[in-house]
Amino acid sequence: MERESTGTAENSNPASPVRKNINEDTTCAANSHTSRVGTCATVTTDVARARWTLLRQVLCQKQVDNPEVKQVSVRRFASFDLFSRKTHVTQDPSDTSDDQWVEYRSVYFPEYSALLRDNLGPLRVNEVLNSFDNTGNVCVWPSEEVMAHYCLQERHMFKGAVCELGGGMTCLAGLMVAICADVKEVLLSDGNEKSIQNVRGVVEKNKQAGKFGSTFVSTRVVRWDCELDITALEGHFDTVICADCLFLDQYRASLVDAIRRLLQPNGMALVFAPLRGETLGLFCQLAQQAGLCVSQHQQYDAQVWDVHLKMLREGKEAYDENIHYPLLITLTKGPQPVSNSNQ
Repeated sequence: MERESTGTAENSNPASPVRKNINEDTTCAANSHTSRVGTCATVTTDVARARWTLLRQVLCQKQVDNPEVKQVSVRRFASFDLFSRKTHVTQDPSDTSDDQWVEYRSVYFPEYSALLRDNLGPLRVNEVLNSFDNTGNVCVWPSEEVMAHYCLQERHMFKGAVCELGGGMTCLAGLMVAICADVKEVLLSDGNEKSIQNVRGVVEKNKQAGKFGSTFVSTRVVRWDCELDITALEGHFDTVICADCLFLDQYRASLVDAIRRLLQPNGMALVFAPLRGETLGLFCQLAQQAGLCVSQHQQYDAQVWDVHLKMLREGKEAYDENIHYPLLITLTKGPQPVSNSNQ
């Protein structure tokens, strides 16, 4: 669930009762779509309105020329070039779908790759305006790309159960954890039903390709502000990961609460997000108020840092550190041995 603003102040048969609880859609997702939307607060900030305008113009293939929309468009800077893209041609003659698949392969860890659906079909404006945040339905955004790369770099830190929150249309980082790490299970989630429908297809495609080994991979609609969604997953995960989900004012406190409740007592959350004005700082304040230990890291990966410095020197017309460079925030329920903002 990653999107752009400058900032303002189920699927497989479960193998255990806990997995059964995770994968059964008996939470708010099992209720009608109307009941989900009914619990969702209306986005009222100027930034949110600009995001919807941007998305509507993308859907209609119009030029983005509104100054307020230009201000919130992340696609000026599209990628840290951490993954290569190559069209994947299916060898299955029984596959008659129009889906186009792309292999995302790590540039620095080329032994790891994932298949993503490239042709997602048209998004309809009524779906955009009547569903939980849709901005993750447009593309793989830089923070998700960086988080996926970091998960490959630090793959040995993952164990047990891992959950990605707000993973959008691809959940690329969660996929990479499932592919590279020695973990028992990975849950890929987003609050938007259309996103999760796509992620289910992505999981099945990668499963058929033998990408996951023995790791149990599942998908689920998870709304941070839905009590039933969070209760069903409470205390289950060793690691929660999340990319660029901090900017929506009305959901920020719900995200903090969801992370706190989903983590096991010794668990850790990895949150990648740019500053976006005060939004990251406000998230950290809420996390501390909720009793979480917060550590902020600016220089956490050599390759990402090198691209960042190069863009600061050469890409000033396209690159804005405030909205493009993701910081790493780690959250734990107990004290950490090291907390250094420059590490």
